Amino acid sequence: MSKKPVTMSDIAKEIGVSTVTVSKALGDKDGVGSELRGRIKEKAQEMGYQLSGAAKLPKENLTYSISIVVAKHFIQDASAYYWVVYRYIVELLQSRSYYGILDVISDSDEETCEMPKSAADRKADGIIVLGQFSNTYVNALLSLDVPTVFLDFYSSRNDVETVLTDNFFGSYTITNYLIGMGHRRIGFIGSVNSTSSIQDRFLGYYKAHLENRLRMNQAWIIEDRKQDGIGFSEYSLPSELPTAFVCNSDETAYNLVNQLKARGLRVPEDISVVGYDNHIYSTISNPRITTIDVNSYEMSGRAVDIIIQKIHDNGYKCGRILITGKLVERDSVKRLK
Repeated sequence: MSKKPVTMSDIAKEIGVSTVTVSKALGDKDGVGSELRGRIKEKAQEMGYQLSGAAKLPKENLTYSISIVVAKHFIQDASAYYWVVYRYIVELLQSRSYYGILDVISDSDEETCEMPKSAADRKADGIIVLGQFSNTYVNALLSLDVPTVFLDFYSSRNDVETVLTDNFFGSYTITNYLIGMGHRRIGFIGSVNSTSSIQDRFLGYYKAHLENRLRMNQAWIIEDRKQDGIGFSEYSLPSELPTAFVCNSDETAYNLVNQLKARGLRVPEDISVVGYDNHIYSTISNPRITTIDVNSYEMSGRAVDIIIQKIHDNGYKCGRILITGKLVERDSVKRLK
């Protein structure tokens, strides 16, 4: 079995510095002291790092900036989940001597394939795509030939690096949790065709029903957003309700709890509700919402690691990376007899 080639990231871990510092040292760039530069070069030689080949050469004229591309409809609300992820990405980039540039893409930009300015103008060394875009827009982005990683979204293409929470398994887990608490009539709130994340969460919910031989009532599969991705604050609930709802996000769960309470129903005494993401909505709700923690900080960290590695090594590939979430039990589920 051939030995895996040594990368700049490997050297950085050994020395205790960033990949950026290693790249500067090996490329004799400014910003690294002579003593540290010597240690890095010595360690690279010791580890058998190969400088030959264009893919291994430190790149010229780096801006040390990363474009963070997100659709406008995902961050319309100041408390939106993606604002939290964006903050994590920027903090993690800064710790690696990089800057994050937010490129917000409107619906019309997406339709006309208007590219993010910082990437199109070569003012960014790489792109982190945060959230879902159409296949047409994804293909246009990739045609820029700028190192790119997708975060919390995947397309049908298998030639791109992607970091995801395991939406399918997480929803399967939380649906099974409800079944274990005695629930047999369980609904799902989420627009299944809106994003790949919601679709996978629905499929996890569906698998739990199949395994437990439970009937899935179509009247309890309820939309939570419009075609443009903007969410509803109230949902079209049927007259006959299930004993529990799996919601595709904590925001949806929070809105549902308030809607049920306005109808005079108690959560969880009359109906149980679970969410997804472990976002702020799950803790400001009354009662607090049982949910899946997706570990968005770890996801952001992996995306930052990957994009920096790709910038400094054209041949770097890691494929699709899944980050497993965990169940967080709170107060929104009643155990049935």
